[in-house]
Amino acid sequence: MTVKELPAFLKLHWPRLREELLCGRYQPQPVRRVLIPKPGGGERELGIPSVLDRFIQQALLQVLQPRFDPTFSEASYGFRPGRRAHDAVRRARTHVQEGRRYVVDLDLEKFFDRVNHDVLMGRLAMRIADRRVLGLVRRYLNAGILANGVVVERHEGTPQGGPLSPILANVLLDEIDKELEKRGHAFVRYADDLNVYVRSKRAGERVMEAMRRLYARLKLRINEA
Repeated sequence: MTVKELPAFLKLHWPRLREELLCGRYQPQPVRRVLIPKPGGGERELGIPSVLDRFIQQALLQVLQPRFDPTFSEASYGFRPGRRAHDAVRRARTHVQEGRRYVVDLDLEKFFDRVNHDVLMGRLAMRIADRRVLGLVRRYLNAGILANGVVVERHEGTPQGGPLSPILANVLLDEIDKELEKRGHAFVRYADDLNVYVRSKRAGERVMEAMRRLYARLKLRINEA
């Protein structure tokens, strides 16, 4: 289905779809796998939902974002309304000007492909009371991937390409932000890339070791390379 065909489809089928959503019977379609080249070599895997699923995910996002976004850290900039990469750079520059000349530069290994569904759903359940919403998000996480005409089951990851994935990423990684704030660290996070600014190499090594433990708690792996 194309985007242009969606309004006519919804006029005809919305009562049934609405009923399925409210009863918890709605089943998302598998996402379509698309590979795009990464600037540094290799390929990034995207999962493109159907037009109908993008529409439903966008509706979910428009309800969840105003509730979640104000609770996120001031040091988090990726996938958030009114915040740009330039703002993140300005904050980073301020930390460096304050004398924090060592940077713990953290990148997560295939973050969107490796998100643990149970860990993520546990974090969402702490903040969303409506079981139907939680059930729908879980079904989106579990929707398979259509690759070369074959549907492959998925047991981890939240595919890049849908409207919902960015806010789910921020919900999960906000736990790391809050822990860094509690410990008094200067940091900037943009999506799954995190920089912690410290005053000495030794402090940086200590922070790096602590970060390994924090990420392990969320079943995420730092890209050591």
